[in-house]
Amino acid sequence: MTVPLTAHSGLRSFRLTAGNALFATSVVVLGTLVALAVLAPLIAPYDPDFVDLNNVLSGPTTAHWLGTDAAGRDTFSRMLFGARTSLLGPLLVVTVSTVFGIVLGLLAGWFGGWIDALLGRVFDLLFAFPALLLAILAVALFGKGLTAPVAAMVIAYTPFVARLVRTLIVSERTRPYVAAYRVQGFSPAWIAVRRVLPNVMPTVGAQSTLSFGYVLADLAALSFLGLGVQAPTADWGSMINESRGALLSGQALPALIPSLAVVLVVVAVNVIGEEFSDRIGGRLSS
Repeated sequence: MTVPLTAHSGLRSFRLTAGNALFATSVVVLGTLVALAVLAPLIAPYDPDFVDLNNVLSGPTTAHWLGTDAAGRDTFSRMLFGARTSLLGPLLVVTVSTVFGIVLGLLAGWFGGWIDALLGRVFDLLFAFPALLLAILAVALFGKGLTAPVAAMVIAYTPFVARLVRTLIVSERTRPYVAAYRVQGFSPAWIAVRRVLPNVMPTVGAQSTLSFGYVLADLAALSFLGLGVQAPTADWGSMINESRGALLSGQALPALIPSLAVVLVVVAVNVIGEEFSDRIGGRLSS
């Protein structure tokens, strides 16, 4: 019995170590990209919109670390400034949809009755429209740019958060500590906001972290289609779109670099979100 137990313990320890290393690496990668985006005006060696037609599609050099695009613009500088729009959009969507989702989910789960039924039907209606389709519709109605897609995706992602919060609140409101607070004379609103809501926030935060990666991919896809951030503003999705001509001429680097950046952020955010979910799940089961 001792040998299998030892082997199992060693394997579990290895998995935990590997998981912690991957989580730490993801945090470092994401933190570095955020820092680069914030410090872009100080770090970028060139104006991201400066056109140099004498230096079109050059490879990496000491002057241009990541080369130049089809307009001769420095790819490294555009990547730094593009990180701002590429990360800001998902951050706005996740933040606003989480706030709205918490409020609506708390109302539906805590009070129940006709409020829960009404909000449930509204959520079901919104679930029928994929986020990307709703964003395309918003662009068609209100024009291209970042504002319309962000607003549309806030509407699309709010029901996911609200439904999760509602489920968690319904489970929490039947627990003994809630009944104890009621017996002591605390108001229902105080119990819901000060005691029940903090207990569900870690799970909501983990889900919102996962949503960040999906939103980033959706907004990058919109920019690639020419419906999101418009030229000459740097954005990773629009940079991929602008590099289509370079791909046809055999120059893959201008499209590869922003594509890798999108993939890197999505993977890092998913690893962080999964780690949060696992830790919350382990804490709840213990």
